[in-house]
Amino acid sequence: MADKTIYVLNGPNLNMLGTRQPEIYGHDTLDDIAARLVARGAELGVSVDVRQSNHEGHLIDWLHEAHFEGVHAVLLNAGAYTHTSIALHDAIKSITVPVIEVHLSDPETREPFRHLSYVGMAAVDCVKGLGANSYVVALEKAAAL
Repeated sequence: MADKTIYVLNGPNLNMLGTRQPEIYGHDTLDDIAARLVARGAELGVSVDVRQSNHEGHLIDWLHEAHFEGVHAVLLNAGAYTHTSIALHDAIKSITVPVIEVHLSDPETREPFRHLSYVGMAAVDCVKGLGANSYVVALEKAAAL
């Protein structure tokens, strides 16, 4: 694996970007965001591997894989699992790869149940509220680690 590979892991319902509540999440699809990240990654000299799953266990397996493959960093938009998954929190704490939490919207300005982030309790940083640009800013931060 490349010395500077960055995983971009996306959780449940993010495959619906572009059609799911565009007033909150924007009109970009996950494929649009992935293309932007791969292009920006090339400019930064990093390889970007974008993945999405609606299943919590896949996200945990990919976090473990990031550790064992020696990736440089992980960007994680865990979707709703952000607010519910102690298992993701524990997976992040169990690896040495830095994880940056990413959100299109700002969860702290939304429903109260979104204010708690188990992912954020374990991540090294968080980028939120910038729409699709949240991913780009997080990628730039990750590349600089």
